[in-house]
Amino acid sequence: MKNILTLNEISPVMNPVFSADYNVGADVKDPVGIVLRSFKMHDYTLSPETIAIARAGAGTNNIPSDVYAKQGVVVFNTPGANANAVKELVVAALMLGSRKIADSIKWVDSIKDKGDEVAKLVEKGKSQFVGPEILGKKLGVIGLGAIGANVANAGVVLGMDVYGYDPYLSVMAALKLSRAVNVVKDVEEIFATCDYITIHIPYIPAQNKGFINADNIAKMKDGVVIINCARGELVDNTAILSATESEKVARYVTDFPVAELIGAKNVVCMPHLGASTPEAEDNCAVMAAKQLVEYIENGNIVNSVNYPSCSMPRSTNHRLVILHQNIANILATITGVVGSEGINIANLSNQSRGEFAVTIIDVEKAVSDIAIKHINAIEGVIKIRVLDK
Repeated sequence: MKNILTLNEISPVMNPVFSADYNVGADVKDPVGIVLRSFKMHDYTLSPETIAIARAGAGTNNIPSDVYAKQGVVVFNTPGANANAVKELVVAALMLGSRKIADSIKWVDSIKDKGDEVAKLVEKGKSQFVGPEILGKKLGVIGLGAIGANVANAGVVLGMDVYGYDPYLSVMAALKLSRAVNVVKDVEEIFATCDYITIHIPYIPAQNKGFINADNIAKMKDGVVIINCARGELVDNTAILSATESEKVARYVTDFPVAELIGAKNVVCMPHLGASTPEAEDNCAVMAAKQLVEYIENGNIVNSVNYPSCSMPRSTNHRLVILHQNIANILATITGVVGSEGINIANLSNQSRGEFAVTIIDVEKAVSDIAIKHINAIEGVIKIRVLDK
């Protein structure tokens, strides 16, 4: 029986993904895999049995992925599973950023006790909430992954002049973009020309903490609207508060409220609603479960944040899955051990990313325990798994 631990409440639609060979629950011991959402794992004691963790969502800041990579634990996320939910919230944020809707609702609530005067007060007071239409305005989308591409396409449908920037734009993401989206090579063009700017990049502390800062805000048009439904840390709160106070930034709409932002002038805070739809939670749960099962049963890796994607169809009943450092000659050393047993390699896949690599080997007969020990002893090998049918 393979134990799967859930560290948060996860949509039950994922349960049919696991066969009768799995025991899934919040109280299982020594799990081979873990599914979670926002549970913070930095101080969590991981079982030696755990080989994989799946985050039912895109962000993995709550998981020490680099630490787990060194332990041979593969961390997955579910990019794109919540893309439509976040896109819809960004569309709402465009309206909130333009039309002062949030302020107007608060004001209407304040005149509830005015009785018959309400209608007259509404007509007199509504002018303070006038805001522009988004039709024909320039929308800058920074990051064109699953969510950013959806947002860019939605902007086109809404009649906006859309500009997108992503230095790592994949072929698959590019194919999903509307031809009307203007893909630019320099983010400075978005800063300088766009009326609305929305951020859709992953948060990497060493690279882009405070990406929207005082210097970049100074490059933007006066009265720009900034939307952040990606990660709160991507925006320097001190800089944004100064800019919204001076009205350099007409509106900052964020899905990541902190104390200093709540109630601040020209700031609209939402309570991290991006993926809070039943559809998104279901999609993320199913995707996370499928990725876990595929890795546990076949060693195939798709959408890992700490190891490269590496997969191939099963061609024999005997498979070795080896997680190792990306160092010279290690692949030759591994295959040499297999060959020394007179075992033919039927198929092999090797992928690397940064300092880590994955090798999957299908062999025509079982590899001996002694050979497995020899492979495990090779310098740079982190974990080896034997998957025999």
